[in-house]
Amino acid sequence: MTELSEAMRVDFAAGVARSALAGPTGDFDGWLADCRARFHTRVEPVPLDRLDGWSAHPRTGDIGHRSGKFFTVRGLDVEVAGAAVPRWSQPIISQPEIGILGILVREFDGVPHLLMQAKVEPGNVNGVQLSPTVQATRSNYTSVHGGKAVPYLDYFRDTGRHTVLADVRQSEQGAWFHRKRNRNMVVLVDEPVEVLDGFSWLTLAQVHQLLRLDDLVNMDTRTVLCCLPFSGAGLAGRYPGLDGFRADLVHALDPAASTAHTMGEVLSWITDSRTRHDVSVREIPLAEVTDWRWTDGRISHDSGLFFDVVGVAVTATGREVGRWDQPMLRPRGQGLAAFLVRRVDGVPHVLMHARVEPGYFDVVELAPTVQCTPDTYAKLPAAARPEFLDEVLAADPSRILFDAVHSEEGGRFMHARTRYVVVESDADVAADHPDYRWLAPHQLATLLRHSHYLNVQARSVLACLHSLVTPEGTP
Repeated sequence: MTELSEAMRVDFAAGVARSALAGPTGDFDGWLADCRARFHTRVEPVPLDRLDGWSAHPRTGDIGHRSGKFFTVRGLDVEVAGAAVPRWSQPIISQPEIGILGILVREFDGVPHLLMQAKVEPGNVNGVQLSPTVQATRSNYTSVHGGKAVPYLDYFRDTGRHTVLADVRQSEQGAWFHRKRNRNMVVLVDEPVEVLDGFSWLTLAQVHQLLRLDDLVNMDTRTVLCCLPFSGAGLAGRYPGLDGFRADLVHALDPAASTAHTMGEVLSWITDSRTRHDVSVREIPLAEVTDWRWTDGRISHDSGLFFDVVGVAVTATGREVGRWDQPMLRPRGQGLAAFLVRRVDGVPHVLMHARVEPGYFDVVELAPTVQCTPDTYAKLPAAARPEFLDEVLAADPSRILFDAVHSEEGGRFMHARTRYVVVESDADVAADHPDYRWLAPHQLATLLRHSHYLNVQARSVLACLHSLVTPEGTP
C-alpha cells in the first residue's frame, strides 16, 4: 500500500479538478437504461412476526436474524439534559459490525475515473441507483447470506499494490442506527480492471451532474465522494474559466484561504460541545420502549410521527442473493438537510451545527445547518423547532445554489428521502454561538480525514456542494 503524502494529496487534488471538468465517458444513459431493465426488486409488505429467518425474542421483544448476524431492532432509552424533549425511548437498528463502502479510481489519459455500480436496493423509491464500487456489510462480504462473493472486494481488503486515497470510519444516521459505522475508502489503481456487468467508469464531472437529479446517486456514494482529496494548494489554476460562486468555492478549497476560526478553535469548539452536553443513552429491550406499539404487523409511534418498523419480502435480480425477508425502517415524511453559505472575508463558509444524536459514538457530530423532518414539528414543542429552518424553507430561488431530493440507505430504510439544499445566506451568527460555527470547505476536508467529525447528512450535503465546481451539462 502506498501512503498518501501531502505532496501526493495536492497532486491528486489536481487530478480531481481534471475529472470534475472532463467531458462525458461512454453512453451513460444507455448503460443505465439497460441496467434498470435487467436489475430490479419486487418488495412486498410482510408482518414483522411472519418474516422468514427473523423473529422477536420471547422475553425482550428484540427482532433479530436466526444467524445472529446482519442487524437487530432493539430499544433505546435517551436522556438529553436541557433539550426541548429531554427524554424519550424508541426502536433503533443495532448493527455493530463495520461494512466497507469503497470507490475504485483509475486514470485514463491523465483523468481519474470512478468505477460505479448500478445497484438495486429494496428501499429505493426507483430501483437502481448509482452505488460505490463496493457497498457491503461484514455479514455480506463474509457470505452469511450464502450468496455470491462481493465483486472487487479484494481491492479494498488487500491494498498492498495500490494507493489508498482515503480510508476512514464514518458514522451512519445517529437517529436510526446505534453506533453504526462504515469504512469509507477510495483506492487508486494503475493496472487494468475488468469491468463486470452492472459497473461503469465515470468521470467525477458525470457523477457531479447526476447528483443534480433526484434519487439517482445513492447515500453510500455520496459519503465516499466527499472523502476524495478535493482540497489542495494552488487549485485556482486547475479550474480555468470558472467565475462567480464556482470560482469562490474553488478558492475556499485551498488550505491557504482565510477562515473565520482556526482549526485549533474549531477542534476546541467540538470538544467543548461533546463535554457540555449531558447525554445518557442505553439500549433497552424493544418490549420496554414507551409510546410505540405493534399495529397491523408493524411498530409505530402513538403520534403517527417519526417512523415505522415494517417487514418486507424481497425478490431481486442483479444481487448476491435473489430472495430474502427483513425488517426495515420507514420514515414518516421527507427529510431536509441544508447548508447555509456566506462569504467571510470573501471566502465561502458553511454554517455547521454541533448536533446531538443518540446513536453517535461521541455525543456530538457536525451536522448541516438544518437537519430535520419539517412535518414532525407540528406536534413538538415550539422550542424544538430547528434554528434557521424557516430561512431555508423561505429561501428566494435566486439564493438556492443546489436543490435535489436524494434517497437514504436503501438496504435498511424504506423510501427514506431527503431534500438536500445549499442556500446563500446573510445570516449573522454570533462568533461564540455555542452550537454553530462558520467553517471553510477546506477545513471540512481536513476534518474528513478523521472519524466521527461530520455526520452522514453533512457528508451528503458536502458532496452536493463540491459538485458545484462542475459546470452544468450532460452526464
